[in-house]
Amino acid sequence: MLRGADPVKAPGKVPVSIWWLAFGYFACYLPYSALTKALSLGALPGMAAGLPGFVLLPSTAVATLVGMFLYLWGSRSFRYAGHRRFGRWELPWPGRWTFLSGLCTTGIIATTTLAYTFDGTSIVFMMLLMRGGVLVLAPLVDALSGRRVAWPSRVALVISLAALLVATGPGASPQLSLVAGLDLAVYIASYFVRLRFMSRLAKNDTPGTRERYFVEEQMVATPALLVLLALWALSGVGGAAAQLREGFLGMFLRPTLPLEFAVGLLSQGSGIFGGLVLLDPRENTFTVPVNRASSVFAGVGATLALSLLLGLPGVGATDLAGAALVTVAVAVLAAPGVLAARRRLAVSPAVTPAPPAP
Repeated sequence: MLRGADPVKAPGKVPVSIWWLAFGYFACYLPYSALTKALSLGALPGMAAGLPGFVLLPSTAVATLVGMFLYLWGSRSFRYAGHRRFGRWELPWPGRWTFLSGLCTTGIIATTTLAYTFDGTSIVFMMLLMRGGVLVLAPLVDALSGRRVAWPSRVALVISLAALLVATGPGASPQLSLVAGLDLAVYIASYFVRLRFMSRLAKNDTPGTRERYFVEEQMVATPALLVLLALWALSGVGGAAAQLREGFLGMFLRPTLPLEFAVGLLSQGSGIFGGLVLLDPRENTFTVPVNRASSVFAGVGATLALSLLLGLPGVGATDLAGAALVTVAVAVLAAPGVLAARRRLAVSPAVTPAPPAP
C-alpha cells in the first residue's frame, strides 16, 4: 500500500517525512520567487530600475554555490560521495551519471530564476506551465523505468493536469514570449533527463544510494552553473553575454546585492528540499506532484505577498482555481498514509499499566 507518511532519509540526518521536506521546499520557494520577481521589476524601495534576468544570475549563482558548500560541509554529507585520489589528496568526486544529472540541475536552476524575470508573465502562470510540463513527464518516466503507479498517484496526476488547464484555459490571459518559451523547453528537457537518471540509479531502498546521488549531483550543479555563466560572459555572443558581464562586474556595486545573495541561498534551499522529495523511492507519479504542488502554493503565496506589500497585481481567479485543484491533488496523495496511520492506531492493543509491586 502507498503510505504518504513514509520517511525519506536526508544525507546525514534522521529520516524525515516527505511532507516535511515538501514544506521546507515551500518555505524556501515562496521568498525566492517573490524576491526574484521584485528585483527584476525594480519594485523594491530605493530601486531606480529592475535587474534583467541575466544580470541577476551571476550573483545568485555565487550565493547558491556558497550555500551548497556550507550545507554539504555542515551536514558532513561529503562522506557519502565517491572519492578519487589526486596524489596525496583524496577528494569527493561525482560519477559519470551524477555528473550529467548535475548538469541538468544546472539548467533547472538557471531557467527557474530566469522564468520569474520575464515582463508580462505572472509568477503563477509561468510556474503552472513549468510544473505542468514536469507532471506530464512523471508517468512517462515511470513507464520507461518499469515502475508500478499506485491509484492515488494516477488520480493526483489527473487533478494536477486539470489545474494547469484551468490556469491556461478560457478566461485566462496567458502571455508567453519566445524567450520564455525557450526557457520553458530547456527546463522540461532538463527535468526529463534528471528524472530518468534518478529512477534508474537512486530511487530504491539500497542503503546509501540516494544519499550518494544527492550529494554528487549537488557537487556538480552549482559550480557548473557559475563556470558556464562566466564562459558565456567572456564569449561576448549576444546581448545576454553583455548582461552577464554587467552582472559579474557590477555585482559588488549594487545596493541590492544582499537581496540577490538571499535569492541564491533560497534557491539552494529549494534545490535541497526539492531534490530530496524527488529522490523518495516511490514512483515519480507520486513524488513529482508533491514537489510541484509545494512550488505552486509558494507561487500563489509570493504573488499575494507582492500584491499586499508592494502593490503589484494579485492572484487571478483562474490561478486561484488552479491552486485549489492542486490542493485536492495533495489531499489525494496524503489520504492513504493518514488512513493507514489511523488503522494502525485502531488495531494496536491498549497499554495496560503494570500492577504495583507487592
